Amino acid sequence: MTDQTPQVRLERAKEASRATAALTSDDKARVLEAIAVALEKNAGRIIEANGLDIARGQADGIGDSLIDRLRLDEKRVSALASAVRDVAGLPDPVGRVVGGHRMPNGVSLEQVRVPFGVVGAIYEARPNVTVDIAALALRSGNAVVLRGGSAARDSNTVLVQVMRDALESAGVPPEAVQTVDDFGRDGAKALMQGRGFIDVLVPRGSAGLIETVVTESTVPVIETGAGNVHIVLDESAPEDWARDIVVNAKVQRPSVCNAVETVLVLRQAAPRLVPLVASALQSEGVAIHGDDMVAGLVSNVIPATEEDWATEYLSLDIAIKVVDTLDDAIGHIRRYSTGHTESIVTTDTRNAERFLAEVDSAVVMVNTSTRFTDGGEFGFGAEVGISTQKLHARGPMGLSELTSTKWLARGSGQTRG
Repeated sequence: MTDQTPQVRLERAKEASRATAALTSDDKARVLEAIAVALEKNAGRIIEANGLDIARGQADGIGDSLIDRLRLDEKRVSALASAVRDVAGLPDPVGRVVGGHRMPNGVSLEQVRVPFGVVGAIYEARPNVTVDIAALALRSGNAVVLRGGSAARDSNTVLVQVMRDALESAGVPPEAVQTVDDFGRDGAKALMQGRGFIDVLVPRGSAGLIETVVTESTVPVIETGAGNVHIVLDESAPEDWARDIVVNAKVQRPSVCNAVETVLVLRQAAPRLVPLVASALQSEGVAIHGDDMVAGLVSNVIPATEEDWATEYLSLDIAIKVVDTLDDAIGHIRRYSTGHTESIVTTDTRNAERFLAEVDSAVVMVNTSTRFTDGGEFGFGAEVGISTQKLHARGPMGLSELTSTKWLARGSGQTRG
């Protein structure tokens, strides 16, 4: 990839998108299998490149949460290949009939799913996203242009080359997978202002990155928001459910957007649940930022400030607040949530149904860990991201969310009077 401008790569991706749109479902599955095999065969090369990124990130002090997102080991590379195969095995959305009818004059109408064309992605310190988005884009008949950021520079360079080589070996134009990483900020700018070449742009990363992409883009953007995620514990919450769900949602992988950041406990449940849940969290190394009542029930609590309620920690930190009623809990979520995922632990059916109906986030749960908000867990294979907007796509985004629709009209000589 020796092109001298990002514009050239965008043009070539647009040209390649015509070829990917023409692939049959079997062709696309075959291409993805070639990519999965190539990832496995090149695991050592990928991990070696990733080691350079890890060493540079540690030297730059980018933080444990980003290092965790950045890291690729043998298990994670194998998981990437498996995710590609999972995507290959999913039903192809292209050509699926969404709706249709026959007009009174006899013209038959069908609305069918079609690829967007070229999908752009801007993200940071997440080399797994390089493979996930490419696989989803190809399975849905699209080409893809990637901007993965400087933190994962070496990893992404190798991953993109491995996938391009696999495409070429399968008889598909390698230009269907492009990166503009080597152009730095100019590459990102080209993606954001690539009208006529980039059909949709998906940002994944920090709130600052997403805000920049949303405000500076002249192409359509599917916004994936930060995850200030909440769990509510009401008076009826079973102790084991409350403890296990909160600990899993915080500790299983704290650096991701579906990890819980704030726990809201109804006042009548606080003496019973706060010490139990806090103790379980602290035994896992979690630092608790709590209000005055939490501090009165638990030792070693960091006094919570207004900033804590709005913070996506992405680390072994959590905020806990005692609220008087479910109305107060829902009000708190409305004020501070980023609209990603919220869950309630309860055996009260009315509270559960109120929570599901009144909380306006992309995913709303009852009695389960927020860590399940994930394209793979939802059965989508990999995911493009988790959309927190309300247009076109919301929640985990899979294959269908990388398609648009068009109308097919079939007549027999009809004219409009």
